[in-house]
This record gives sequence, structure tokens and C-alpha cells, in this order.
Amino acid sequence: MNDENTGSEAAVPAEPARKGSPKARAMNRAAARHAVPFLLWIGAMLVGRAMHLSPSSATPETPSLDVVSDAGLYAIRTALCFAALCALRPWAYCRGSFRASHLLPAVAVGLGVFAIWALPLSDWFASVCPRGAELYSTWLLGSPGKAADFASGAEKAAQWYSPAATGWPMFAVHLFGSAVAIAAAEEFFWRAYLLRAARTPDFLDLPVGQFHAVSFLAVTAAFAAEHGEMWAAGFVAGAAYGALYLKTRDVWAAIAAHVTTNLALGLYVVATGHWEFW
Repeated sequence: MNDENTGSEAAVPAEPARKGSPKARAMNRAAARHAVPFLLWIGAMLVGRAMHLSPSSATPETPSLDVVSDAGLYAIRTALCFAALCALRPWAYCRGSFRASHLLPAVAVGLGVFAIWALPLSDWFASVCPRGAELYSTWLLGSPGKAADFASGAEKAAQWYSPAATGWPMFAVHLFGSAVAIAAAEEFFWRAYLLRAARTPDFLDLPVGQFHAVSFLAVTAAFAAEHGEMWAAGFVAGAAYGALYLKTRDVWAAIAAHVTTNLALGLYVVATGHWEFW
């Protein structure tokens, strides 16, 4: 069982291993090692919102308990996610290490996703192509007015996450969490695990480079839904990372692309003040 089988193997999954068998238990362990870091990240976020622990979780009906700052909660999520990655080592199921020949394609994909994600909603794009910005915001967010609503979140987000509010050390933790911890955790979950697990519990038996339209579209759509109102850009991002992963058969290439996107977005946010993207 490894994560780097060639695409020449059979396209149809074999009958899954019998429940409780040594192989089934091994597959369950592999699944947990791929999924737990991402699930801890999402779980900590959902608990914070449900219990109204931080200021951003306040609603008109329920005020925040202000147990922890939003930056502090993000730091907790980062620590949980990164610690789980280091402890569970999902890369143990990947044969070999990152290939240098994949670096430039990964960076190119990552920057392309960043451009699609941020620039059409930027002040620059609105100034040089106002009609294009209007059409994009209508397609992406549902109506031109939604773009203004989305941008209005920058002031609140700055109060929660900007270096002026949290200090540069906490900002650095946030950037590390976004650009490294969750980028890696998502790629091990969505691409290295779920693209194949959507077809069979014995996911390690399936070759990495094998394209399967239904699972690819389903996983990409789920990845898009995770990103809320940025679902359209999320779909493009998921498709780009997934295609790179299948083409290179290298999860580290997908991680490098995702890291590039999130790092570029973090630097863009702090340089321009568009904190709504965080």
C-alpha cells in the first residue's frame, strides 16, 4: 500500500477488505492519519462558533463570551492542526519526497489561484475594469451589492487579526497556520485521501494519478462548499490543486501550490488592508 502507484493499474476498485480484517484496520488507521489534522482544524472552529467563545462568533441573539480572542482561537487551531500533522505523519504513506521538477508548476498554479481568488475583488481591478468587477461579483457572490457587503467585513476582521490589533508575533502565527498548517492538512485530506476514499475504503490500493470524474467533481465541490461565499473561487482552487496532484502524482506539489496561494493571500491582505479575505 502506498500513495504513489502508477495510473496503469485497474480503474475499478476491488472488493473492500472484510470489516475487522487486518487490511481494513490498516486502511482505517491510514484514513485517520490523513483526516484528523483537518478535522481538528474544522472542529475547533465549529466549537468556537457554537459556544460563542470569540468576538466574531457573536450574533444579534447571542453575544460573545469573549473567552478567547479570534486571533487566539486561530492560534489554538493552528497548534492542534500542526501538532496532529507532526504526530500522525500522513506523508508516511507517500513514496519519496517532494520533486524539484514540480516546484515551478506548483508555484505557478498557486499564484494563478491567488489571482483568481483576490484580484477580481480588488480596488485595482474595480478601477481598471469596473464592468468586469461587477460581473465577477455577481457571478461569485450573487449580486453586485454582495461585493460591497463582503468588503465591509474588512474593518471588523482587521480588529480581530491585523498586526495593529494582535501584534506581529500573533500575525506570524496566523500566517503560518494559513500558509503551512491548514494548507498541508487540507491537501492530505481532500486530495491524498478523499479523492480515492470516495471510491473505496481501501483507498491506498488506488493509483494516485488515475482520474475519476465523479469523485474528482464531488471532492472539488465539497472543497468549494467549505469556503462559503467564496465557493466559486474555491471550486477553481480545488480543481487546480486536484489536477496538479493527479498530473504529478505528488501530494507535496499540491501542498506547495496551496502554500503559495495562502502565503500570497496573507501578504496581500497585510499590504492592502483587505482583511475580509482572512
